[in-house]
Amino acid sequence: MVHAMRLKVLGALAVAGALALSGGTAMADGSSTRTPKAYTCTGGEVPSGNYASITVTGACSVPAGAVISVVGNVTVAAGAQLDAQSAPSTITVRRNVTAARGSLVGLGCQPPSNTGSAHPCTDEPAGHSTITVNGNVTAIDAATVLLNGITVKGNVTLIGGGGPIPWSIKNNTIGRNLTVTGQTTDWLGVLFNSIGGNATLIYIRVTDTDPGAPGAYVVRNTIGRNLTCAGVTPGVSGGFIPGEVNVVGGHAIGQCASLI
Repeated sequence: MVHAMRLKVLGALAVAGALALSGGTAMADGSSTRTPKAYTCTGGEVPSGNYASITVTGACSVPAGAVISVVGNVTVAAGAQLDAQSAPSTITVRRNVTAARGSLVGLGCQPPSNTGSAHPCTDEPAGHSTITVNGNVTAIDAATVLLNGITVKGNVTLIGGGGPIPWSIKNNTIGRNLTVTGQTTDWLGVLFNSIGGNATLIYIRVTDTDPGAPGAYVVRNTIGRNLTCAGVTPGVSGGFIPGEVNVVGGHAIGQCASLI
């Protein structure tokens, strides 16, 4: 009987040890069902998992098929890169995404559509991302911002920055306001978005000298309140196809007055 009791105890200890090891492995990659840990990416790929927050300090990407959930914020540090727009993935951020000076933040890709406005996934051209930010997306003096087919329940606020890579804000659902101001960049397009509040584009300089790209593009957006454009050089364009107008619930003001 003593021998049998010893076997039971040893068996129980073995099971407990296995469970402990399993829990430890899950915690290491951020995928535990317990309290998630903060994750810092200094370079390479961000693995699937549940995280308290993500901080990007190097050149980081999201691999195809990744499923990532963030309880708090995603922060892209100055000069860092977050590429979640080359491969299809599922990302949910319960709070905010912020990008600092000189950074690149790219979120979302989707297959080509008959509108011609999609941003195909490089790895899987027929694939698509499902990316949701419950809070705001904010970039201050970023080098490049690419938002393609994502959902932002709060505001998208892009202040300053710019560079040789075109900026695109297209096919997104934005619950509140879109504000784009102070960029000097090669090209900038605000296309095919659904915006619950106001859309404001001011003091933007587009440097592309191609005659076919006369300034910032503001094309076929549905805007709940007002569309305001001012100080955009060399101007704004509603696209090349007749009838590609914006639908505005309030007023179209300034340079965008004719784009409805």
